[in-house]
Amino acid sequence: MKISKFILALLITSTFICFQGFAQEEDKKESERSVESEYMSSVEDVIISELATSNERDSKLVALQYLEDAVEDGNVTPSMIESLESLAGEGITTVSKTNGRMMNNFPDIRAKACEILGKANTEEAAKTLAQIIRYDNEPMVLSAAIRSLGEIGFNEDDVVTDTIVFVSNRIQVMNPTSSMALEVIIALEKLAPDAKSRKGIIDCASRIAADYNFVTPVRTRALEFLKSLKSSGK
Repeated sequence: MKISKFILALLITSTFICFQGFAQEEDKKESERSVESEYMSSVEDVIISELATSNERDSKLVALQYLEDAVEDGNVTPSMIESLESLAGEGITTVSKTNGRMMNNFPDIRAKACEILGKANTEEAAKTLAQIIRYDNEPMVLSAAIRSLGEIGFNEDDVVTDTIVFVSNRIQVMNPTSSMALEVIIALEKLAPDAKSRKGIIDCASRIAADYNFVTPVRTRALEFLKSLKSSGK
């Protein structure tokens, strides 16, 4: 009987040691996988950053494709967001000149970056987009940035809605376009429910509704938006 108990205890001890060794091996493999994953992520960040900061337009397009895939897969890193912010301001916040001539004025690059920032859906992205629309005058960039601001929905202290209203009024005087006005109305529709003050929003929508430089469907959309604000009673 004593021998049986001794053998049983030995088996239990051996099993425990084997299990412990297996667990340690798995932890080691997991640690190695984690290190490898971090390394690959770091390498990808460096590649994207190099492509984004290149003077070549095609390189920037490749960077945008990498960034869009990363955002859609939920694998975006802070470094990638920095690259997106840089691309969104390409030729505006960052200027590259040769013999006095701007070499990096790529509106299509900025517009695509603004679109992807909307998919990133972060507070930092919203702040970047709000800054972009203050300084960019290209309709395609402004439209993409305003659309993304509406999708993100961040509007602390009405900073975003106030900025959209300011830019809309500026563009309406300088270069009124129906497509831009429609993006403004759609974005304000999404942001208005949580706005602390709707005065600027109402004034902006009223200006669009009364401006015959815009096509009828846009003015009608603005009027419907104004009616919805009135019916909400806020």
